[in-house]
Order: sequence, then structure tokens, then C-alpha cells
Amino acid sequence: MNAPNAEPTARQRQILELVAQFLARHARPPTRGELAAALGLRNRQGIDQHLRALAAKGLVALEPGLARGIRLLQPDAALAHAPALPRLPLYGRVAAGVPTLALGNLEDELPLDPALFRPRADFLLRVHGQSMRDADIHDRDILAVHRTGEARNGQVVVARLGDEATVKVYRRRGHLLRLEPANPDFQPIEVDLQRESCTIEGCVVGLLRLGQPRLHGGRAPS
Repeated sequence: MNAPNAEPTARQRQILELVAQFLARHARPPTRGELAAALGLRNRQGIDQHLRALAAKGLVALEPGLARGIRLLQPDAALAHAPALPRLPLYGRVAAGVPTLALGNLEDELPLDPALFRPRADFLLRVHGQSMRDADIHDRDILAVHRTGEARNGQVVVARLGDEATVKVYRRRGHLLRLEPANPDFQPIEVDLQRESCTIEGCVVGLLRLGQPRLHGGRAPS
């Protein structure tokens, strides 16, 4: 067993920082699932192991049976010695007439390593609506997006048409562009690029759902 006050590992310092930041922002501790999502982990098992190690080192106290039963025993040290985590900007609802990545759409910044995704993520975008339901992209999900102006057929993209931004499957043949939903209740958007413009703001490379971060691969299901 680790001796009390032993030095935490780099990952344990990250967890301490996340707990301290979450407490400062929300006035309550995070759940294991929220910590796993912030660190890009697929399940909570690794988080539980690190928390038990931190408890053995005298840095946190764990209250059994409580989803948010994590208490910092040295809150000042948690922020003073922990390395800064990379952060990705999270953009919320896109207002008509406002560019998707405008500061006015910035909702938050999440501690998430861009290199978890291939290609690396440049920003996060919160989904509104169910037009991509059958691609397992649901309302309020958070998409990790690689910023690029180009896309291949079959990729899920963030596209801007005039004043509106949308998440759809990209299909292009010559100057004809088809932005397809993944839900039969919605109609595809067809664009003649000789007459109209469409801006690709990025390709989706991952999806975050509370406690269930996963790589997306950038393509819709066949």
C-alpha cells in the first residue's frame, strides 16, 4: 500500500486538478463518469483505481455509496502542483448570421487532449436536434471536430450554408453537393455549388456523451 503523503503520479495529479477545477466551477465534486469523460477514458475503472491510490496517499477522502463522494484533503496543493491540461473550446447553439466559431457561441472550455482523436480535434460543438440520430449522434451530444475546409464522401461534417450551420453526411458529385441526415424524418440538403456556396468548417472525429467518450472515425455508418 502507498504511504500517506507519497507523491502522486502524473495521471493522479491530472485527476486532482480536475476535481479542484470542477469544485471551483460547480460547487460540487465530479462523478467518476465526468472525470472519465474529461480525460477521454472509455470507462470508470481506471478512475476508481487512481482515486483509491490518491486516498491511500492522503490526498482525497472517498465517501462510499455517493456518486459525488470525492473530497479533497489538500485543495490548494491540487492546483499548485498539477500540470495544466490541454483544453478544447466548446461551442454551443449557433446563431443565424453568426460564424460557428465566433466567441459569442463559445459555451465552455473542456480539459481534453486534442491528440486523443485522429486527426486531432480543434474544437467541440454541441449538437441540437435529432437529424443524425441513426449515426448515434443525439441532441445535446458534444462532437469533436477537426478543422478543415475539405471533406470526402461519407464523412460527417460541420457545414455552413448562408447563415446556418448543420451537421450532416457529406456527398459530392461534381458541382452537386448533398448533405444527408441520418434520420428518415429529415430531408437531405441539396446544393448546386455553381449557384450557391457551402463552407465546410470541419470533419467530425469523435463524440462525447457524459461518461462515454469515444472516437468516431469521421464516417457515417453504411
